[in-house]
Amino acid sequence: MHFFGDLSTFSMVFMAIAAFCAGFVDAIAGGGGLVQLPALLVGLSSSPTVQVLGTNKLSSVFGTSAAAILYRRRVKPDLKFTMAMAVPAFFGSMGGALLASYIPTHALRPIVFVLLVLVVIYTWRKPDLGQVETLRHTSGRRTFIATGAGAGIGFYDGIFGPGTGTFLMVVLVVALGFAFLTASSMAKVVNVATNVGAIVIFGIHGVILWKVGLALGLANIAGGILGARMAIRGGSALVRKFFLIVTLLLIVKVGVDTITHW
Repeated sequence: MHFFGDLSTFSMVFMAIAAFCAGFVDAIAGGGGLVQLPALLVGLSSSPTVQVLGTNKLSSVFGTSAAAILYRRRVKPDLKFTMAMAVPAFFGSMGGALLASYIPTHALRPIVFVLLVLVVIYTWRKPDLGQVETLRHTSGRRTFIATGAGAGIGFYDGIFGPGTGTFLMVVLVVALGFAFLTASSMAKVVNVATNVGAIVIFGIHGVILWKVGLALGLANIAGGILGARMAIRGGSALVRKFFLIVTLLLIVKVGVDTITHW
């Protein structure tokens, strides 16, 4: 298939299926990178890792954007508040992507592993968490927390990445009191911002396979639309279940990576 260079039709179909599944999962509870990034590492095995990461971000932004638009039409979260989290997340992601080659990210894995375990335990022990919206703090303090969290999580996404959607959901549901469905809607917008921030840096450094990323982005969009529609129909209860499943899978993935690189 000359349009995609040396990639075979099988490799493209394999990665497209993974992109579709990633978009579906990510639209509901985050964690699409669990599916898509490993598939791209296999399908693009002859490409440098940084090129795989850049292409993964490009593909992911399409499905996340489609899901964010669909959520916005149905759930309608506070746009001003969401942007207060998304804008610093954009710049944080750019900063993280710039420093990614200078900071040993393997040192972050044990910390992320412990945090994810605590998230699962806390969410599991509180079955009513995020089922209804019980906002905490004053409006100004909520915005302040969201701004700081957006910058920090954006930086994390740019420099490392696994669990970004999970950490966004934790801040919005646990720290601020939003329902899971509303939190998922907001998290999608913030995740679009972190993806775009990283894409800007990867693009400047010329490490994105644009044709591959755009093609996989179409499959990611289809999965994102289907996942968002299912989440909207299933409500916060469905999002909570997916959130727990995805976080458990993230724990396994980060745990294995930690042991492998110990």
